[in-house]
Amino acid sequence: MTAETKDLPVPAPVPRPGDRWRDLFSGRLLAVSVVLAGGVALYAMNLFLAAALMPSIVQDIGGEAYYAWAATGFLLAAVIASMLVSRLLAAWGAARTYAVAFLVFGIGAVLSALAPAMGLLIAGRVIQGLGGGLLAGLGYAVIRTALPEPLWTRASGLVSAMWGVGTLVGPSLGGAFAELGAWPWAFGALAAAAVVLAVVSLRVLPGAGDGAGRRMPLPVAALVLLTLAAAAFSLSSVVPSGAPVGVALGAGGVLLILFLLVDARSAAGVLPRLTYQRGNPLRWVYLTVAFLCAGVMTENFIPLFGQELAGLSPLSAGFLGAALSIGWVGAQLVSVSLPDRIVAPVLRVAPFLLTGGLVVFGLFLRDGASPGTVALWALALVVAGTGIGLVFPHLGVAAMRSSADPAVGAQAAAALSTTQLIANTIASAIAGTLVSLGTGPLASAQWMVFGMAAITALAIGAVQGVRHRPR
Repeated sequence: MTAETKDLPVPAPVPRPGDRWRDLFSGRLLAVSVVLAGGVALYAMNLFLAAALMPSIVQDIGGEAYYAWAATGFLLAAVIASMLVSRLLAAWGAARTYAVAFLVFGIGAVLSALAPAMGLLIAGRVIQGLGGGLLAGLGYAVIRTALPEPLWTRASGLVSAMWGVGTLVGPSLGGAFAELGAWPWAFGALAAAAVVLAVVSLRVLPGAGDGAGRRMPLPVAALVLLTLAAAAFSLSSVVPSGAPVGVALGAGGVLLILFLLVDARSAAGVLPRLTYQRGNPLRWVYLTVAFLCAGVMTENFIPLFGQELAGLSPLSAGFLGAALSIGWVGAQLVSVSLPDRIVAPVLRVAPFLLTGGLVVFGLFLRDGASPGTVALWALALVVAGTGIGLVFPHLGVAAMRSSADPAVGAQAAAALSTTQLIANTIASAIAGTLVSLGTGPLASAQWMVFGMAAITALAIGAVQGVRHRPR
């Protein structure tokens, strides 16, 4: 340092170009971010919005005996469609694939809105599921090609946060339409949003693919086995209690194992070949996602427990159920901005927060809970949700960076959503089964919470194999 320069002020560190929230929401990237986040938000909101609308729908058009199939048909179709994301991207490109996904979702929403009977409503929900499954998978798969690498973590956090936003907005929006006696208009609003997003996606996303997707054979055997496994787990929540539930869960487990065995031997499987290569960390990414989903699915039952054990009003119980999502979304906003040097330790700690939060919630469950106890429940659920939110954005990026080949990275990211959808289906079925084991509201709540905490505890081991690579 010379005499002339030693007294000059040291310039402040300059933020890394393209690595800030404002970069993600500026210029053309704003529209890209809206499409990526909007697709997942539509899927998530629709899932919970429809659940809130179903009592009103049954009252209007009947079909109570087929009540559960409106959700089951949607979920199964979504799982199947999510497996096709990487092939459609390779064949059509991001813009066309997104536009088709939005329009299929919108057509299904219109059919659901106009359905005069339950059979047609279920058909509409299946079509919605096909479009929704594509949207859920595309949200992660397109980040790599549509955005610069420094923004991958923030974009992954944004897309992942939409699952939490859906659980917050969907039930309240559905309840509002149901209260007004206007349930068809709820589906109509979803259809309108889908059309707008389809137009935007054609304008701002990358164009046609290279056609390689047309030459990729479909793993028919693996797809059939995975679909049957999802169906078996879904049936476990609607068949009579007792032996039929055990048979359905057992059949689902066997089919899932067979799927993995067949997929591992397939030249072009549902999951990337990297998943089955010894020493590759991608398998641990998928396992971590699967175990975290057990924590997510507890949210479906928390409002019920709040009403039965604490006498909460439906509105108050809904806010209690949203506590986990509040922790999830809030933690993601923090997690995506963490310095690289502390991301790895945070990933190791996060599953402890999820499992610990659920355990504390379960330990303080009791009949006639006081307002103070309910506040403690809410705090424990926020902590549990924080554990989910700290991990999820980095799992998406870890999948994208699992290969230097963009096509393989996109397939790995798309398979993340397939894993999440099938894990949600399985976890929801297991949670329902655990609830049925209780002899009363308190016992049912404890069975479910501690049982799901045991599953989320497995994420503590799985996340150890996830490798965080600095940006």
